[in-house]
Amino acid sequence: MLTLLIILFALALILIAIVKYDIHPFLALFVGAIVYGLLSGMPVDLILKSITDGFGGVLGSIGLLILLGVIMGTFLEKTGGALVIAEKILSWIGEKSVTVAMLLSGYILSIPVFGDSTFIMLNPISKSLSLKSKVPYAATTIAVALGATASHSLVPPTPGPIATAGILEADLGMIIFWGLIVSLITLVPSYFFIRKVCLKIPLEPKVAEVEVGKTIPKPPTAFSSFLPVIVPLILIILASIAKYPTLPFGENMFTTVILFVGSPVIALLIGAFLSFTLPAKFDRKLLSSTGWIGEAMLIAAPVILITGAGGVFGKMLQNSGIGDMVSANMSSANWGIFLPFLIAFALKTAQGSSTVAMITTASIIAPLLVSLGLDSETMRVFAALSIGAGAIAISHANDSFFWAVTQLSGLSIKQGNQTHSLGTLIMSVTAISVIYLITLFV
Repeated sequence: MLTLLIILFALALILIAIVKYDIHPFLALFVGAIVYGLLSGMPVDLILKSITDGFGGVLGSIGLLILLGVIMGTFLEKTGGALVIAEKILSWIGEKSVTVAMLLSGYILSIPVFGDSTFIMLNPISKSLSLKSKVPYAATTIAVALGATASHSLVPPTPGPIATAGILEADLGMIIFWGLIVSLITLVPSYFFIRKVCLKIPLEPKVAEVEVGKTIPKPPTAFSSFLPVIVPLILIILASIAKYPTLPFGENMFTTVILFVGSPVIALLIGAFLSFTLPAKFDRKLLSSTGWIGEAMLIAAPVILITGAGGVFGKMLQNSGIGDMVSANMSSANWGIFLPFLIAFALKTAQGSSTVAMITTASIIAPLLVSLGLDSETMRVFAALSIGAGAIAISHANDSFFWAVTQLSGLSIKQGNQTHSLGTLIMSVTAISVIYLITLFV
């Protein structure tokens, strides 16, 4: 009981620091981990070892993945490749199915690009389609937001799912495979929610302002725009299949090559190189510290540091013996796949950031996987997805994405809660329900 109280105190300390005092999550997590170690009576040398092992261990496996994913997203965003993808999806689906088109556009773009950036890029298209089709702007706005939310929390190489996979030592290829299935299913109730609720909100788009800061003289082709996104996902999934005990590809040179190029770091590196082909006129300065690579590093650095601090917190919990304590006291409780979901849900709702919620929850759950019966290779994957499902909701006033959605669209705070916030709740509950059903059969 005392250990549980100390954990709750450390979590409360972290949340108060982030939410009330606006302290950076890295510092809050890092100090919170040390406070937990001291209060739980851990020897000083073990606390120091937990810091170095936790930070170094997590960054060694995850840091490069986050950086490479952000580089890909930056080049797609800067060259206009992201908009090309969105326009291609619209041409496939047709402007008559505007809400479906915007759902899928937000969904696909948010796999390599941050959710906030995805929404900002697609907002002009959402606005123009609303005017052309006479579909209320609230509906196209929430379609983009919910589509982006689904893949942002459940499909790598978005930083949150990558960090969660690394902390739980879950197979990234299987997370991509099942994450795509789960997240796509969540779009179904989201679509009906938009049709039933958002279409009834009379919001008119304002068109007097300039929508895009600068025009792109020659955007990349649709084929070249899709390549940096699709190729790494396919390679990682193929490598996961190749590692099956049944050896479906056999033991040969092809398998060796697939396992190499399909390793997450190499696959995302290939994706990053493919994104370098997107600019109409390539300039080596784009790869400099002051170019797009430098910008990507500035974007990725906070996420990487927060991930490392989460690793310290997780290692501190692990070295304090919390796993044994939970095994002794929760052996009769059947929390299973729902505990990671509930913790991530509570943390997301309390402090706003999906990425922080995922990293913190993964750090707490990692030492408990055996106790919860989630330590098999398959269940580690679904534990990671359960965390992603919890980190979807509830997006409200403490979430920067909530403000991006409401302020750029003109939705009032009340309307934002009725549409975006409620939509994320529906999506989150749908995701964990689908995950639970899948675990009954796999």
